[in-house]
Amino acid sequence: MLLPSLRAFVSCGCRTAGKRLQQGNYQRSPLRQWLVRREKSTVIAEAGATPTPAAVSVPNAATNRIVGRWLVGCSGLVVGAVVLGGVTRLTESGLSMVDWHLVKEMKPPQSQAEWEAEFQKYQQYPEFKIMNHNMTLTEFKFIFYMEWGHRMWGRLVGLAYILPTVYFWRKGYFTRSMKGRVLGLCGFVFFQGLLGWYMVKSGLEEKPNSYDIPRVSQYRLAAHLGSALLLYCASLWTGLSLMLPTHKLPNTRQLTVLRRFAAGTGGLVFLTALSGAFVAGLDAGLVYNSFPKMGERWLPDDLLAFSPTLKNFFENPTTVQFDHRILAIGTVTAITGLFLYSRKMRLPQRAKIAISCLTAMAYLQVGLGISTLLLYVPTPLAATHQSGSLALLTLAIWVLTELRRVAK
Repeated sequence: MLLPSLRAFVSCGCRTAGKRLQQGNYQRSPLRQWLVRREKSTVIAEAGATPTPAAVSVPNAATNRIVGRWLVGCSGLVVGAVVLGGVTRLTESGLSMVDWHLVKEMKPPQSQAEWEAEFQKYQQYPEFKIMNHNMTLTEFKFIFYMEWGHRMWGRLVGLAYILPTVYFWRKGYFTRSMKGRVLGLCGFVFFQGLLGWYMVKSGLEEKPNSYDIPRVSQYRLAAHLGSALLLYCASLWTGLSLMLPTHKLPNTRQLTVLRRFAAGTGGLVFLTALSGAFVAGLDAGLVYNSFPKMGERWLPDDLLAFSPTLKNFFENPTTVQFDHRILAIGTVTAITGLFLYSRKMRLPQRAKIAISCLTAMAYLQVGLGISTLLLYVPTPLAATHQSGSLALLTLAIWVLTELRRVAK
């Protein structure tokens, strides 16, 4: 009895000790611990690598808002270029730089010798010979820096379009249609720069048979301003379309009429702003400084003095000012009609605010224009009037964007 019991006790103890030894070796084995850790890390990595559709789906609403803000910011820079160009024109500084270099002219003259050399180049052209023959070097520096600042701002606008375009393209933020639009905008910026120099060259040309003061061609000035306004409208329209949420309204006949009314009004705002280029190019704001009549008459005697008749609308200062008055009155009348018609409809609050702001700005712009005329075009007031035209165009685009975003 004793011997079998002793054998059973020894056998059980050996098995228990063996299990404990195996467990100890299992826990203390570095190889086994490394394999366990690797297995756990593999499972975690596979779980974390599960793709989420929201993270890889570009472009999306968030990227559209980013692109929209960028385009709206670029349109703001275009506004700065237009305003600065207007001030340059009003201060008669646009012909101070008589050559054009993309990179070389980015550094203005530094030493006295460089300034004198630049001044001597300016003295070879008609503006100095006819108008500014008594100009000092200090006065020349002022008009030079005005034109230089305008050109440098133009280069800033170009960089603001081109560099983000490259970045967003590589990040995949553009849809196929958006790529075409952005390329078009960048190409338009380059075209605008070339058109600006083409305009300046028209004021540097010798005209032996002309006794008029040297100025740039009003046709080229209108083309330069018009292309800038088109660039601005396209950038702002696209940016707002990407940023503003969609309204949910049923498509009614009244809404269709309102959209067409707003589109026609926006076109009238653009045309009135463009006609201001002919007013500036011909100094037409200085011929009849009275309102509402032109002098003592509603229709001045020299309204159609040039032959052929069509020439008056682009080269006769009296006719150009008359046209600008008629366009301005027509614009404010159309905007007033748009405001009254929109009051009969149920529109989103943001659309109502846009139309109200457009109406208020239209009457303010008319007041600025009349004041500029009666005070013989003082530079600060004239620059404010030109800026007001951009503000009015901005609000017109906002209205169009709001109405376009209404679901059909």
